[in-house]
Amino acid sequence: MPRSAHPLAGLRHPLVVGAALAYGSGQLARRWLHWPLSGLLGAYLGDLLCLPLMLSAALALHRALICRTGTLPGSWVLAAWLAVSVWFEGLLPLWSAQTTADPLDVVAYALGGLAFQRWLNKPVCH
Repeated sequence: MPRSAHPLAGLRHPLVVGAALAYGSGQLARRWLHWPLSGLLGAYLGDLLCLPLMLSAALALHRALICRTGTLPGSWVLAAWLAVSVWFEGLLPLWSAQTTADPLDVVAYALGGLAFQRWLNKPVCH
């Protein structure tokens, strides 16, 4: 089987690896090393990377279980953006005093979803 045809090959995409490293580095700096991240980076990095990472994992599962060369439908990307936005910015702040709603988080989720759709949600070529 060609390397690109493996269903998990998309998780090795440089943008997915970079997003995972950036997210992990941000979490390491903030939570364990207690280094504050500056401005927009600290406020929105996790939100921006959320959907590309989640949807890349979903795409890998889709390829492993359904279609090895397929992509996620745009409606799935839109539904993921809507679900994450409603949960983290609408519902969770109602139940948890540790969270606050931020409309710019919704924008960051949308930009991450668009980045996934544009650069990562591509059919596998043999």
